[in-house]
Amino acid sequence: MSESIVRSPMWVLPNAKTALNISVKSWFVVALCGQWAFAFYILTIYTLTALNNLAVTDFSPSPNLKHATGHILVLFFVHVLPAVYLSMFGMLQLVPKIRSRYPRLHRVNGRLFFILGLTGAITGLYLQWSKGAQTNVSASLGTSLNGVLIIIAVLLAWRFALQKRFDLHKRAAVHAFLLVNGVWTFRLYLMGWYMVNQGPNGNTPRIDGPMDIFLSFACYLLPMLFAELVFFAQKQKRVARVWTSAAVMACGTIITLIGVVAAAAMMWSPRVLSVLDAL
Repeated sequence: MSESIVRSPMWVLPNAKTALNISVKSWFVVALCGQWAFAFYILTIYTLTALNNLAVTDFSPSPNLKHATGHILVLFFVHVLPAVYLSMFGMLQLVPKIRSRYPRLHRVNGRLFFILGLTGAITGLYLQWSKGAQTNVSASLGTSLNGVLIIIAVLLAWRFALQKRFDLHKRAAVHAFLLVNGVWTFRLYLMGWYMVNQGPNGNTPRIDGPMDIFLSFACYLLPMLFAELVFFAQKQKRVARVWTSAAVMACGTIITLIGVVAAAAMMWSPRVLSVLDAL
C-alpha cells in the first residue's frame, strides 16, 4: 500500500468504524424486511387458511403435515406459529435505542423471545427425531445441532442477564437470535443458491445432498461468525482490521439480500398468492 493511500483520510479509524456501522445497519434493514416477509408468509399459510376453512395441508410446504395426527399435529403448530412473533418482534432486541429508552420492553420482549425460542428448539428436535425409521439422519444433523445450540445460547444469555453481566449477555443473546433464526436463514441460503445456480446444484428433493447438508450447518455458523467478527472489529484500533471486517460484513449483507429476494420470489410469494386466490 503506497504512502499516499495510507495517509488518505479515508483510512483513518473513525471512517473505518463508520463503514463497519453502515454495513451492520444495512444487514439489519435487509434482515428486518426478510423477517417481516417470513412472518406474513407463516401467518397467511397457517392462520388465514384456518380462519377461512381452507385445508392448511394444501398450502403448507411441509410434506409430513398431511399425515400428522394427535400430539404430533399439536407440536407442529406449537413449533411453527411462534415464528410469527419471533420474526415480527425479535429484531427489536438488537436496536440499542430501544434497549436504552425502553428497558422494560426489552426485558419482556427478550424473555418472550427466549421462551418461544426454547419451545421451538425442543419441539423441533422432537419432531425431527420422532419419525423412527423415516428419519433422514443426514438431513437432520445440521438442524439438530442448531436446536441444541439454541438451548445453550438462550440459557447462557438468560443467566448473564440475571447476573447483570450485560457485555456477556449481549454476546450470547445475539448468538441466540441468530440460532433461533437458523431455519429462516437456511431458506434464504437455499433459495439464494438456487437463484445463483439457476436451479439445484448439489441438492436433492430429500434435502440431503452435499450442498443441502453444508447449508444446514452454514445457516447458523456463518451468521455467528459474522457476529463474532463484528464484536472483534468494534474493539480494534488497527484500521486495516476494521476495514476488512466491514468488507466481510458487507459481503454477508449481500448474501442475505440475495437470499431474501430469492426466498420471497421463489418460496413465500407463490404460496401466499395461492392462498389469496383461494379466498
